[in-house]
Amino acid sequence: MSNSMGTSISEISVEELAQKLAHSTQPLQLLDVREPQEVAIASLANFNNLPLSAFTDWNDQIQEHLDPQTEIIVLCHHGVRSAQMCHWLLRQGFTNVKNVSGGIDAYSLQVDSTIPRY
Repeated sequence: MSNSMGTSISEISVEELAQKLAHSTQPLQLLDVREPQEVAIASLANFNNLPLSAFTDWNDQIQEHLDPQTEIIVLCHHGVRSAQMCHWLLRQGFTNVKNVSGGIDAYSLQVDSTIPRY
């Protein structure tokens, strides 16, 4: 899942994410690409876990997991793995993909300090 050069991805701040989670009337697809043991430490409600390390297990069924037309918000620890996932999703024809800038660590620091940091 290498990044394609020159392809920019949309980013969403953790504050914008908190607003969307609290107030969005539009359907959202929430995707966490961290490892299950990371999700066990710190997670946000309603995020589906598709670990990037298990990419070969689920990549050929991604259209069954996610709707290409519905907004997808991708989360990881600091925003690197989720950015890789966003690039890959865009190459698969998904059009409304956003990376959570700073990941769950930034969410814990800036939005909800009850979420553990690791």
